Amino acid sequence: MKFSAWNILKGKVTAITPGSVNPEVVLELAGGQVVTSIITKKSVADLGLFVGKEACTVIKSSEVMIAAD
Repeated sequence: MKFSAWNILKGKVTAITPGSVNPEVVLELAGGQVVTSIITKKSVADLGLFVGKEACTVIKSSEVMIAAD
C-alpha cells in the first residue's frame, strides 16, 4: 500500500467507541503513544477494524486517517 502522505505510523487498535454519527478509533503505537481518530462507521466496517487488529495512522497536514490491510 502506498500513500502520498509521509507520516504513516503502525499500531494496534485498542478501542473503538461508537458515536452518534462516527466512531472513535484508538491506536496504540509501538512506543506506547496513542493516536485517536474519528472515522465513518462504513470505514470501520470496510477496514475490518476490531480491538487487537494491527492498523496504521496516516497523518496529513489537514487530517488523520486510519489504514489497514
